[in-house]
Amino acid sequence: MISSIYAALSALWIVWLSFGVIKVRRAKQVKLGDGNEPELQAAIRAHGNATEYIPISLILLVLLDVNKAPGLLIHVGGCLIVAGRIVHAKALLSDNLQFRVLGMQITLITIVVLAFANLIYFVIGV
Repeated sequence: MISSIYAALSALWIVWLSFGVIKVRRAKQVKLGDGNEPELQAAIRAHGNATEYIPISLILLVLLDVNKAPGLLIHVGGCLIVAGRIVHAKALLSDNLQFRVLGMQITLITIVVLAFANLIYFVIGV
């Protein structure tokens, strides 16, 4: 299944973001919560945001894969989800609002397109 590629890449991205949280926790010596440290708050939210948006994205991608959607659609959707999540997290971590918005736009537009593609496959059985 093509979607396996994007599930694996997304999982690795979430792990990378987790390590970022751990690194900042150690540097700031914060055991629990965010210690009111802006850098740790950003790392926690970058990780949290990824874990909030990636699952539904992957579910939609896998369903398209299971329903035998064209490989190009699955690859484009997967690439956009991964790219959107990377752009968003990097922007959040560097306090770049313009790219943070871009990352969310890529992610949300892709989720909407994947959702409609799934509805089309369900309704008309393409």
